[in-house]
Amino acid sequence: MLEGKPVIVQGDGTSLWTMTHNSDFADAFIGLMGNIHAIGESVQITSDESLTWNQIYMAIANALGVEFKPYYVPSDFMAKCSKYDFIGSLIGDKSNTVVFDNAKLKRLVPGFNAKIRYDQGVRMTVENVLANKELQKEDLEFDKWCDDIIAAMEKAAKSLKP
Repeated sequence: MLEGKPVIVQGDGTSLWTMTHNSDFADAFIGLMGNIHAIGESVQITSDESLTWNQIYMAIANALGVEFKPYYVPSDFMAKCSKYDFIGSLIGDKSNTVVFDNAKLKRLVPGFNAKIRYDQGVRMTVENVLANKELQKEDLEFDKWCDDIIAAMEKAAKSLKP
């Protein structure tokens, strides 16, 4: 994004996902620790904020002060063209809309509500990463893979154009 390059977004970017700031997770987790009603229970800890992947990436771009340039790629194409685990982490998880019911968590931790919206949390994260060089770890292999996926999609589109 900082280089002005397009960003791969799976599908059409409209599936919903839930983002939870670590401080909100910690508040909920602390409320569950030692809670006799939570013992032996499975409890998901998420916020109630559901966002599309387009909104998620747009918030990152806004935090960076750059233009969001989405490049939509089918999830199954990425999985077929990658050594990364996109079967479980993308196709089995992030490419389908997910909306969580937090009623159980709120019943066990009365008064819990996530306080940090995603756009606020990602802005804090971006500011922290940009202020600390040791957190800035470039992944040249993944960056090249993204460039290669986009080039392959462009080549296929060009070859099929009437």
